Amino acid sequence: MQSTHLEALPRHLRQLRRLPVDQAYHVPQLWTTECTGTDSVQPGTYYAEIIEKMLELAARKPVNPLKGENWTRNAVVYNLFVRLTTAFDHNRDGSLGQEPLACGFRETGTLLKAIALLPYIASLGANTVYLLPLTAIGTAHRKGNLGSPYAVKDPFEIDPMLDEPALRLSAAFLLKAFVEAAHLLGMKVVFEFVFRTAAIDSRWVTSHPSWFYWLSDSVSDNRYGPPVFETQTLNTIYEKVDKHDHHSLPAPSPEYTSMFVPVPETLRAEHGGIVGVQRDGGTCHVASAFSDWPPDDRQPPWTDVTYLKMHNHENFNYIAYNTIRMYDTALDDPETFNRDLWDTIESIIPWYQETYGIDGAMIDMGHALPSELKGRIVGSARKNRPDFAFWDENFDPTPAMRAEGFDAVFGSLPFVIHDTVFIRGLLNYLNRSGVALPFFGTGENHNTPRVCHRLPGMEAGRNRSAFIFTLSAILPSIPFIHSGMEICEWHPVNLGLNFDEHDRTSFPAEKLPLFSAFGYDWADSNRLVPLNGYIRTVLDIRNRYARLVQCGEKGSIGLPYVTEPDLFAVLRRNEGQTLLFIGNSNGEQPRTGTIEFAFEKAVVVELVEQRQYVISDHKLTISCLPGQCMLFELPRQN
Repeated sequence: MQSTHLEALPRHLRQLRRLPVDQAYHVPQLWTTECTGTDSVQPGTYYAEIIEKMLELAARKPVNPLKGENWTRNAVVYNLFVRLTTAFDHNRDGSLGQEPLACGFRETGTLLKAIALLPYIASLGANTVYLLPLTAIGTAHRKGNLGSPYAVKDPFEIDPMLDEPALRLSAAFLLKAFVEAAHLLGMKVVFEFVFRTAAIDSRWVTSHPSWFYWLSDSVSDNRYGPPVFETQTLNTIYEKVDKHDHHSLPAPSPEYTSMFVPVPETLRAEHGGIVGVQRDGGTCHVASAFSDWPPDDRQPPWTDVTYLKMHNHENFNYIAYNTIRMYDTALDDPETFNRDLWDTIESIIPWYQETYGIDGAMIDMGHALPSELKGRIVGSARKNRPDFAFWDENFDPTPAMRAEGFDAVFGSLPFVIHDTVFIRGLLNYLNRSGVALPFFGTGENHNTPRVCHRLPGMEAGRNRSAFIFTLSAILPSIPFIHSGMEICEWHPVNLGLNFDEHDRTSFPAEKLPLFSAFGYDWADSNRLVPLNGYIRTVLDIRNRYARLVQCGEKGSIGLPYVTEPDLFAVLRRNEGQTLLFIGNSNGEQPRTGTIEFAFEKAVVVELVEQRQYVISDHKLTISCLPGQCMLFELPRQN
């Protein structure tokens, strides 16, 4: 295993000058110890020592990575948004600077800091790092002060903001070193790829204007937005989509579709943007994006993002649900395929495989890609790497997704796990249907509320995080640590799904880390004890019962009755083994309840705290503190 780029870093770092006394550089103690607080360090020496230790340990005791074409089943994922996760107020002046400090190191997240964080990530029990988009970001109409990572300027260029100017090394160099470091630690690296959207000032606009939707400049800013459908039309849309009937899907009104114009004859640069000129002299610009599903969704617009135009069809020259997600069957005609765009998209992952040596891909909005294109993407990436993993932002782990070549789906767990009525419905469904593919075992991601969103700095939030992580870990899922979850971070990354109007007022783009400079509460972890040790314990238990929890067969998930409604219980069964999860869904009040079993008596051990409980007269009585959960192995059944 070569580590050419990683091995070069310590030399570069140790050549940097020491900081003057008045330029102290602080780092969170939690990055290298089990303590909270900060240390003042010489950054060159600090990062050099971490990397040298990684290299030394790897040389002395190599780590065996996940192997096999289906390694995803054994993955434990840490979801890393480099720009956010490794951001820190290094000079402790109370703000997070967007420009490098005088010493040449950034306070926003960088790939060097991500390398330094890898031993911490491994210590949690993670063996896979999943990185949100790293590509260069457009500058036109930026959302927030840093722009959306989904506003892809160039899919083959790494965001230069992820470098450390003091090093005089490119972000691409540091990304190669990051992948090498992860591999040294036995960790897989999965990139999120954005094939559905681009920046409105993408480099492709000038070279391939036919890959974009164009909006007439005669349209006022307050007139353009998601198409509005009448109630009856909305009902028809939902009914047809639910039946998978995409023939003659209802189109937006002519007033809406007439805002869009054909590909311009010529282009010109103007005021930092690109203006298209039509044959009649009228001007136009690339149309910005919005959430297209459900068709009456009113999420904030994506001002710096646009949708790529996957088809050329004169009757579908507009952005709406039936052109960018639930494709009308009229677009199944190969004559409509935007072939050059599809060929370019198909080439992206193989280029990253060759250039960076990545191990897998998460496909952003994979459910909104034409199925033929998606098949081509998977096939091309697996020509030389049969073990290359593919994950899809799809919510249903069906055999159809497995047939498309995917190893895992995002799933719907984060959207239902906060309400026992909904999670009960999902688990009953999965028990009846079986689980064809693992899904992400998490209560949050960058588009949902944090588990602690409405409980900042409260013990109830920590208990709730433990409850959800433990329950997720015993399901046929991939344990998924959304970075910051382990320190009970509560601030939302983006306002995607399950937010209300109060949230939208409280968190404009300037306060959302997906678009603006922001750092986690690494220094004191919201005044709560981090969950790091607890996560390790639960993952150790999961490893001991791997065959049981990974089983997705029909009938392997049970929901036993508990006399106290707030106590939620789940049984997992396979090959004679049985695990029982039971937790208090009430975050404010303790609860006591009784659960009955077929066997008369037994002594069972709670696996997390190693405490003994007695089952007597077929009954086990459990008392749980607010939000507390427990995990038991029940006696083997023949």
